[in-house]
Amino acid sequence: MEVIEGCRLPVLRRNQENEDEWPLAEILSVKDISGRKVFYVHYIDFNKRLDEWVTPERLDLKKIQFPKKEAKTPTKNGLPGSRPSSPERDLKKTLDLSLHTSAAGIGKTIPTPGLPYLASSASLQRVSVVKIPDRTNSIENVTKNLLSKRKLEAVSLTTQCSPATPVAPAPEIPTPVFAQNGSVRRPVSVVTGRKRKAGCLGTDEDSQDSSDGIPSAPRMTGSLVSDRSHDDIVTRMKNIECIELGRHRLKPWYFSPYPQELTSLPVLYLCEFCLKYLKSLKCLQRHLTKCNLRHPPGNEIYRKGTISFFEIDGRKNKNYSQNLCLLAKCFLDHKTLYYDTDPFLFYVMTEYDCKGFHIVGYFSKEKESTEDYNVACILTLPPYQRRGYGKLLIEFSYELSKVEGKTGTPEKPLSDLGLLSYRSYWSQTILEILMELKSENGERPQITINEISELTSIKKEDVISTLQYLNLINYYKVGQC
Repeated sequence: MEVIEGCRLPVLRRNQENEDEWPLAEILSVKDISGRKVFYVHYIDFNKRLDEWVTPERLDLKKIQFPKKEAKTPTKNGLPGSRPSSPERDLKKTLDLSLHTSAAGIGKTIPTPGLPYLASSASLQRVSVVKIPDRTNSIENVTKNLLSKRKLEAVSLTTQCSPATPVAPAPEIPTPVFAQNGSVRRPVSVVTGRKRKAGCLGTDEDSQDSSDGIPSAPRMTGSLVSDRSHDDIVTRMKNIECIELGRHRLKPWYFSPYPQELTSLPVLYLCEFCLKYLKSLKCLQRHLTKCNLRHPPGNEIYRKGTISFFEIDGRKNKNYSQNLCLLAKCFLDHKTLYYDTDPFLFYVMTEYDCKGFHIVGYFSKEKESTEDYNVACILTLPPYQRRGYGKLLIEFSYELSKVEGKTGTPEKPLSDLGLLSYRSYWSQTILEILMELKSENGERPQITINEISELTSIKKEDVISTLQYLNLINYYKVGQC
C-alpha cells in the first residue's frame, strides 16, 4: 500500500502531557532521505505549527483514507461540469448581469477594462466604474471593444496575472510587481533600468512560493491580513529548518518566503541587529565585522531598566523592515508580506546588555488606518514568550492610541496565541477599572461602555466582547428586568 499526498490517516504523536495519541493527519508531501521515505503531515484541527516530518513507523496504515479522484471535466468554484474561467466569458457574464438587471438600461455601471478587480473572500468589488451612456450599443460590441483594449494593456502582465483576474496598468504608470505569498498583494513600482537586490522581499526570484506565477489583484490598503483562500501546498509547509539569531536557535512554525537557495540549509543565520540573513556562520562572522548597528535603526522612544522601544519608519528603513517581516512570518500564520513597507511603522522592543540591544518582539501599525487599527502584526519571539513581554507590547500599542486621542483595535483575525494575549489584557484592564469604581451617595457605582472605551482606548466592540466573555453583561428585551 503506497501512501501518497492527500491521504489521511492516524499518526502517532506526543501531546503536552507526554502521552501517545493518534490524531487524524493529512499527508502534504513525501520525500526520500537516503532511500527511506518520510512524510510531512498536518494534524487535522491542530495548529499548523505542529506540522512535522514523520517516519513510516508512526503511520497507522489500517485506517488510511485515500484522496477522492477529481472530476474529469474541469471545474470552477467547485461546481462539477462547469468550464474553467476565461477573461472573455467572465467579462461577458459581468456585462450581461449589469445590463440585464437594469430597468431602463441607462445609468448602470460596468467595470473599466484597464482597471483591476479587488478580490475579497466574499465577493468581487469594482475599483472604478464608468456609466453606459446609451443602450443602443449591443452587448457584443461593448464586449468586443473592452476585450480589445484589455488585450493591448495586459500584454506586459501575461506572465504574472491570473486569467480570471487580469490587471493592466495605465501606460504612464510603471508595471506593478506583486509579492506572492498565497494572498492579495500591494503593487510595487519598478524603476526601469535598475536591478533589484537579490535579498528583496517577495520577488519572484527569491520567494519559494513564486513558482505559481499567479498573483491576485492588488489590495488598495496597507492591511497585512492574509486571504486564506489562496493557500497552496508550498506555503502550507515550513521551508526553513532552523534560524540562529544571536545566542538563540529558533525552530520556525510556518512558511516564510526567504530566498529559495536558503531553504535547503540546515541553519539560516541572522544578524541580530540588522536582521540580515546569511547562509553560513562564516558569512555571519564576516558581516559582523562590517555591521555598525548595535540596536534597531530609528528612534528610541521609551526606556525603563533594560527594556527599550524603537520606532522604525518602513519608508526610511526598508531593508530592516523587510527583514523583520520575513523573520516574523516564520511565527505568524494569519499575516502576509509586502515588498512595500512604506505604509507601516514598526515598534521593536529590545533587551539591553553589554553587547547591545537584542530584539525581543515587535508590533507594526499603519500610519493611516481607516478602520482604527492600532496593530497590524504583533509578535514576541519564542525565547521570550511566557514572560509578560506580549502584554507589554499590547499595552504600549494602546498607550500610543491614548497619545493620538482615539480608540484602537488589533487587525483581525488574531492567531490563537494572539487572541489569548489580547483577551487577557482586555480582561485585566477592564476589571481594574470596574474594581476602582466608587459609589456616590450610597448608590451603586455606574459606568458606561463608552466611558470604559475612552479611559482605556480599547474599541467599544472589544469592550463588549470582553464583558460577554467574562459574563459581566446581560441583554434584556424591552419591558423586562
